[in-house]
Amino acid sequence: MKLGILFSGGKDSCHAMYKTSSEHDVVCLLSIFSENPESYMFHVPNIEWTKLQAKAIDVPILIKSTKGEKEGELEDLKELIIEAKEKFGVEGIVTGALASKYQASRIQKICDELKLECINPLWGMDQVQLLNELLDVGFEVLIVGVFGYPLDEKWLGKKINHELIEKLKKYRDKYQINPAGEGGEIETFVLDGPIFFKEVVVEESNIEYENHAGVFLIKKAKLV
Repeated sequence: MKLGILFSGGKDSCHAMYKTSSEHDVVCLLSIFSENPESYMFHVPNIEWTKLQAKAIDVPILIKSTKGEKEGELEDLKELIIEAKEKFGVEGIVTGALASKYQASRIQKICDELKLECINPLWGMDQVQLLNELLDVGFEVLIVGVFGYPLDEKWLGKKINHELIEKLKKYRDKYQINPAGEGGEIETFVLDGPIFFKEVVVEESNIEYENHAGVFLIKKAKLV
């Protein structure tokens, strides 16, 4: 089956692609660039760098901008999926949805309207298992956003490793955060992994942080 990947450049969309690419033909990536930093549907930090990641993965990318209004952004997503269907003949759409019924149900509705399969390979996974699996298969994942106590500025720009996963497990038990960031606590950016032919190397960056919320912004990056 020809598949398009809803692609944010974060760990979930990359891992969803990894899980489906062995059995299906991934023909394009689809990225929505939202002007709303608090988009209901879409990842925002460093989204513009998905273009570089697409080169590293060696899969064409389709991009559409949205103002990020609650229901309007769904129409923009639908238009992008229609473009993927027309240009690349996609038969299914892959999402990185893990537990968000808001996201999954809306994408499913669009796929139903367009007569496309909607594939959610990560759905229902234990979040700690997901993080460990990312490391086990070789993904290199950067934390580029933290939103909520007790996550602080020191987390920004860190690569996920087993030590950080253990801390997130403790925070889950003590503070009820989602260790994989499914509640919006953490945003990520993937530098390398089993779907990559080249590695993304960050050369310049900037941290913006205030009141237990902040982002690691990539200013310059290259492929090696």
